[in-house]
Amino acid sequence: MKSDIYDLIIIGAGPAGMAAAATAAQKKLRVAILDEQQTPGGQIYRSIKQPAPADEHILGPDYYYGRHLLEGLENAPVTYLPGTMVWSIDDDLNIAFSRNGCSEKLQAKRILLATGAMERPVPFVGWTTPGVMTCGSAQILLKTSGLTPALPLVLAGSGPLLLLIAVQLHRAGVPISAILDTTPKGRYRSALRYLPNALKNTPLLLKGVGLLLTLKKAGIRYINHVTDLTAIEGNNGHIEQVLFSSAKGQESLTCTTLLVHQGVVPNTQLSRALQLKHQWDELQQCWRPERDRWGETSKRGIFIAGDGGGIAGAKAAEYQGQLSALKIATQLNASSTDSLQKEASGIEKRLQQQLSVRPFLDHLYQPANSFLLPPDETIVCRCEEVTAGEIRNIAKLGCTGPNQTKSFCRSGMGPCQGRLCGLTVANLIADVHQLPVNEVGYYRIRTPIKPLTIGELADLAE
Repeated sequence: MKSDIYDLIIIGAGPAGMAAAATAAQKKLRVAILDEQQTPGGQIYRSIKQPAPADEHILGPDYYYGRHLLEGLENAPVTYLPGTMVWSIDDDLNIAFSRNGCSEKLQAKRILLATGAMERPVPFVGWTTPGVMTCGSAQILLKTSGLTPALPLVLAGSGPLLLLIAVQLHRAGVPISAILDTTPKGRYRSALRYLPNALKNTPLLLKGVGLLLTLKKAGIRYINHVTDLTAIEGNNGHIEQVLFSSAKGQESLTCTTLLVHQGVVPNTQLSRALQLKHQWDELQQCWRPERDRWGETSKRGIFIAGDGGGIAGAKAAEYQGQLSALKIATQLNASSTDSLQKEASGIEKRLQQQLSVRPFLDHLYQPANSFLLPPDETIVCRCEEVTAGEIRNIAKLGCTGPNQTKSFCRSGMGPCQGRLCGLTVANLIADVHQLPVNEVGYYRIRTPIKPLTIGELADLAE
């Protein structure tokens, strides 16, 4: 076991983490980054140092913007620890982590959580069938290995990433049988009230329109207002068909791979384990930690930047990382208050432009109720194979919150520690009791937040 102290320790090396590290280093702070991945970039800029596709047109210019952040990080005097899994943070800001099979501990004067987002779980009948993957997993394969999904391929879901991965796969020469858009009918019309503010970020809206036009020009079959999504398993135990309903009635498509997506949500495992205050975001249909304008949370000394504090996108994450780093430098007397306000002014303006489009996108792409409240036969907790029907029955017996369900059925007690079922379980209980989700609450997350060996745990006693 090693023990050391840093001015700032950043957990995660996506856009928020990289930007914060470079900014803090400029202020002469001693900075370390603990990154679970092997190279910087996070999910959005994964493998940006050496992406697998040789043709830069495939992933597009927005992806390669990440080189700018990577360069800033590599030129800064920052301690970067890849392959590092953080599993505990105590009240004295001691961070316990596992690396290369051994546990170590570092102490920080300030901590910045830049753990980003995770794809929202997409529970529907058959979603655990082999061959059903998330769009994010397909993007990881493309960026890191240049691999593409097995054919025939169908995409289903809603949100910007669905369109982006479809275009990227098309550019890579992958034929797509169909795109099943599950955005509910009438959602575009109801989202119009948010459009005037969204127009402050017109370039981002135009990028979305450009993705749709690319798919249309490619002649890819695009089916709107899809409901009743069901994955059908074949005799080989692998997905064989996808069933769905559209304006034409019930249809089916043969597929070997079904990519699904229903947006992303903040990764709150660490912030929950730290018992930080969280609030329910009705538009984004997820929990997010409470933060001030600088990203400082309800526990002094702990900051959150990027999508881990609320979904806002890569550019917003970069700006939030910079703001948090500037505030931390001021708190540690490495910069003056006057300097903070001066430097932060322009960054905050750019951040607000990025945030202006969020209410429009969050309302437009809010998942359909069938994904938030799946039918009884749908598996909700993949780790313990608990169905939606079981959760509803438990709620009817008097269970009033996700944490209680562990006593009835072990939901949330598997290897993922509730990451994949927490939101759905809370929604189901809230629906049965006709309560707001914020009154139902969430799982109580305890450390270690990820599986580790007894040997790794014992390392800290040496």
